[in-house]
Amino acid sequence: MLPARGYFSQDAVPTRPLVAIYLALTILSWIVFGQTLGHPFVEYDDQNYVYENPEITAGLTGHGIVTAFSGIHARNWHPLTTISHMLDCQLFGLDPAGHHFNNVLFHTLAVLLLFTVLRAMTGGLWRSAFVAAVFAIHPLRAESVAWVAERKDVLSAVFFMLTLGAYVHYARQPSVRRYLLIVLFFALGLMAKPMLVTLPLLLCLLDYWPLARNENGRTGWWRRSIAEKVPLFFLSFLAAIATLIAQRTTVNYSEELPMIWRIGNALFSYVAYLGQMIWPARLAVFYPHAADHLSAWEVGSALLLLGGITALAFGWRRKRPYLLVGWLWYLIALFPVIGFIQVGLQGRADRYSYLPQIGLYFALTWSIADWSLRWKRPGVILAGAAAIIIGALAWQARIQTSYWSSTESLWNHALDVTTESDVAHYNVAALLLRKDQVDEAISHYEKALNIRSDQRETHYHLSVALLHVGLGNALVRKGRLDEALVHYRKAVELRADFADAHSNLASLLARKGKYAEAIAQDEKVLAIPPEDPRSHLDLARLLLQLGRNSEALAHYRRALEIAPDSVEVLSAFSWVLATSSDRTLRNGPEAVTLAEKATQLSKGENPLALRVLAASYAELGRLQEAVDMAHRALKLTKDPALAISLERDIEKYQSGAVQPPLS
Repeated sequence: MLPARGYFSQDAVPTRPLVAIYLALTILSWIVFGQTLGHPFVEYDDQNYVYENPEITAGLTGHGIVTAFSGIHARNWHPLTTISHMLDCQLFGLDPAGHHFNNVLFHTLAVLLLFTVLRAMTGGLWRSAFVAAVFAIHPLRAESVAWVAERKDVLSAVFFMLTLGAYVHYARQPSVRRYLLIVLFFALGLMAKPMLVTLPLLLCLLDYWPLARNENGRTGWWRRSIAEKVPLFFLSFLAAIATLIAQRTTVNYSEELPMIWRIGNALFSYVAYLGQMIWPARLAVFYPHAADHLSAWEVGSALLLLGGITALAFGWRRKRPYLLVGWLWYLIALFPVIGFIQVGLQGRADRYSYLPQIGLYFALTWSIADWSLRWKRPGVILAGAAAIIIGALAWQARIQTSYWSSTESLWNHALDVTTESDVAHYNVAALLLRKDQVDEAISHYEKALNIRSDQRETHYHLSVALLHVGLGNALVRKGRLDEALVHYRKAVELRADFADAHSNLASLLARKGKYAEAIAQDEKVLAIPPEDPRSHLDLARLLLQLGRNSEALAHYRRALEIAPDSVEVLSAFSWVLATSSDRTLRNGPEAVTLAEKATQLSKGENPLALRVLAASYAELGRLQEAVDMAHRALKLTKDPALAISLERDIEKYQSGAVQPPLS
């Protein structure tokens, strides 16, 4: 063991080895994850975080920065991460290579900082280098680095390491200025990802080892250590409250899982992460929650193993304090996401191990290095073993990262390596449906529902409702409307607050001529917050079909109030004002105003908006302008049906007709 005397060892190290280590760690990180620069976004949260989020795609703006701090981004409050995505869009637009580049860059910085901080605390040059290397290229890191939506992991890791470094600096010579630097870095880290809430406790562990701030032997040192970090605990408390508020909808999933199930899954997950660290095989983007499928023997064995390791770590705390610190680091850092408060549907996730497993890495590294002192030529043996381990991990991590090369490969791999994953079947089905492979999609939806069949009456109702809606959508595509109707009805029965299910049911009921029922369903959608302008449009169209024009007009106007800059809303309302068969609804000047705004917002590149503007001009008798706009739309459209409609519009306008056919 190389004990850290005082606050940390300051053994001088020649510059050349240090430069070589920094260079090697950088190269390792990019060898494994550099391939992501050729990857696209994946259709799994990337759309919510980046490419379908108008606040993000607008780039870095004053309004966007205010929104990042005052609002919620993809059901999370992490303003620094939000701003980083905005900056990516400002610099790279929606070219995924730039977004991936910054993920790998932040991960590399975290790796280099980890080595720097570990060496500063312990004086162990090669041990610190090995820990940083394993952290850099372990296959469990693939999810955090290769997934653009997980920017929060790699960005928060940078500030996590900076906080550790600032704390080491403070521990050597405490001062208010140095303490404020800790507070600053920690606050920034929490604003990147609130999972860092346990960091103050980890700093208390570091006081024990390797900083040895208790070496004077005085009792009660741990009370002073905790008291010293009260401002940091207060920041953790604020971040935890903000997170619970932001995630109140996803946290509601926990209400559908009995606490005994959550405890069992948490114990099992602690052990599962250990196993995956040692043997990182069959890793997946999604692991189904164990729910009630764990036997008492499995839960008891997990509890016994965790308790046994904890007891051994405490027993060896004097001779090998790094074992206790590393083990408690793992248990504490993982606690916020272990599932006692369930967020989402997953049982565990590779990304959750990103920072917690660092404790295990240094505990094992220091243990093996100390035991090796009894061997002959330990340096040669350890160097060879380290090279083999790093090489094997890097090879496996490259393979794991390659699964992120497309949404399809990601979910197909999840199906290959997990069992009874309704979420994987659901996502594969959605991909197949978009590729018009409807029969295959139906098969996967049905498999997913069969997996959930034993829980659908009492647990995970939202998950099952999603499956019923997905299957209903596929059945509609096949023309099996009566079967689809059954699944839509089941979805709204399971979740009365599932707006999409009510909306799809309303659409199908209207298609079958059951207008009264359809209107009732649309009205239920409007009663579910948040108020959605598209729901007002759907209801308005139905009311028009029934001749309830004044009510329809009110819904169009309400949709416009909610979303005054929506091209869809502006175009839909303008079309009615320009082409309605009811002369009392027609309003040419207002139609032109709305249509021109829609065209301006879409930068003149939306053929539907241009068609609406043409019809609005025609309503005012400006037929030549109508013809010109219709021609512009015709040149832009790639939709054959829309092209036919535009050609008919042009013929009508050229013949002197005021309005196009209502198609």
